[in-house]
Amino acid sequence: MKRFVRERPLAQELQEALKKVDPEKGSMLASSLEGSIPAICFSAHTALSTAFGNDVDSSISYAQQVSGYGLSGDVFWGLSTSGNARNVLYAAIVAKAKGMKVLGMTGEGGGLLKDLCDVCIRVPEKETFKVQELHLPIYHWLCIYLESVYW
Repeated sequence: MKRFVRERPLAQELQEALKKVDPEKGSMLASSLEGSIPAICFSAHTALSTAFGNDVDSSISYAQQVSGYGLSGDVFWGLSTSGNARNVLYAAIVAKAKGMKVLGMTGEGGGLLKDLCDVCIRVPEKETFKVQELHLPIYHWLCIYLESVYW
């Protein structure tokens, strides 16, 4: 939603539309808002996850969000150090059923997630903290790459 390393100005037509609605505030918004790659972090929806967990099953709260937000052609990006996290697996299953691409990041073995992925990036470690440390530069690189493609 916000820039990582590149400037991402709003599309010119949106800048003009903002200024037309309110010249003063629209100008400020046009110069301050950034162009965005639509991305949703499912773990950030605390109220939804808590409510869904209380009423249904917390292990399928990510799957519920993929069901609600995901569109054919979108990408589901799931991280699981073992590749066996149920919440990530369930979400990947829903993503595949909806015609989404599935990108997984796991540790060495890939677990069950690797079989659901269009692309599974498996780092050569088994211990959780080591897997997470190796994931860090990979997802930073992916963010830089996406910005280079779209901006």
